[in-house]
Amino acid sequence: MSDEKTPLSEDEIAAALVELPGWRRDGDEITRTYGIRYHGGIAMIVHVADVERLISHHADIDLRWGRVRFGITTHDAGHRLTTADFDLARRIDEIAAAHKAEPLDD
Repeated sequence: MSDEKTPLSEDEIAAALVELPGWRRDGDEITRTYGIRYHGGIAMIVHVADVERLISHHADIDLRWGRVRFGITTHDAGHRLTTADFDLARRIDEIAAAHKAEPLDD
């Protein structure tokens, strides 16, 4: 793969998605939704936000009753997908598992 802020090719994106089951592509963004009780979702978001601050890369986060949706793209690369996005997605999966969030299909 390319360096962290260089947009990935279509083949690189497809290969990276294979390694991240549950994440799906929506244009130039990858997304995933987890089911979790509202207050548990807030705790999970705080945990994700702390990691995002440390790695200087951030997801768009949508908290609803019973679910949290993450959308990731690299704004500094013209809203294109980069290795940084897939790295953050892996980290979010680990955090979600630690918070016992359940992956949803939507």
